[in-house]
Amino acid sequence: MYCEFFGFRESPFTITPNPRFLFMSERHREAFAHLLYAIDSRAGFVELTGEVGTGKTTLLRTFLNRLDSKGHRTALIFNPCLSSLELLRSINREFGIPWEMESRIDLLQQLNTFLLEQKKAGRAVVLVMDEAQNLSAEVLEQIRLISNLETETDKLIQIVLSGQPELLALLAKDELRQLNQRITVRYHLLPMDFDCVGRYIDHRMELAGRFRAAQFTPGALKKIYRFSGGVPRLVNIVCDRALLIGYTEETRVINGRIASQAISEVTGRSPYARGVAFFSRLLRFLPR
Repeated sequence: MYCEFFGFRESPFTITPNPRFLFMSERHREAFAHLLYAIDSRAGFVELTGEVGTGKTTLLRTFLNRLDSKGHRTALIFNPCLSSLELLRSINREFGIPWEMESRIDLLQQLNTFLLEQKKAGRAVVLVMDEAQNLSAEVLEQIRLISNLETETDKLIQIVLSGQPELLALLAKDELRQLNQRITVRYHLLPMDFDCVGRYIDHRMELAGRFRAAQFTPGALKKIYRFSGGVPRLVNIVCDRALLIGYTEETRVINGRIASQAISEVTGRSPYARGVAFFSRLLRFLPR
């Protein structure tokens, strides 16, 4: 709606995890470096954690996209509601190998054959499990067993477990200690600091079509940072609403007042947002 007014080719603050919009803050660079080190050193298990909306999925997608396809085979699994059998079938399907069988042994044999072929061809195999905090203990144990597919000298598959901080508590359970002990590279992705938030907003607008198409004043940035805590997803949500307000007021200057109004609307605290919620509830009782 506001893209033409500000001169954007596309909305700069969507919450879809688009790797093209990844802003490599110092913390994201550190996380990226940990992932690269783990894969290059054949670490086996890697743990990436962070709060909701800190950019883990976007970072992972960027990481996988940048791995050389000639030297790597990759798979991303982001459905946490899987049984151990469904997990194996999903992994094989992602790697393009037979997956229709119902036997875990047959599925593991197919996977092991594939891994040995990739090692012979000089390729590293990388499996990423996103939203891993929602995996059951049974599925995590199956993942540990997959990591047992190895030669005398090398791990045949590198596994990245990514999830919210609850993943730390899950892996700390006594029943999963064997898996937890095998994780050799760990990184916890923290939110951005205040300076990063301003650069992040400029970065998104530039990629969307115009550098600083809107001017976010220092007062606006302080309010956005205070509301979001430096979490990229929350920054996106409030900036998107702030640009919409700027469009309706025909101004390209996003000041503290506009930022406060945007925050009130996205949190449902504004009279307008409460009115929309009221009429939405009322509509349920009207005849169709």
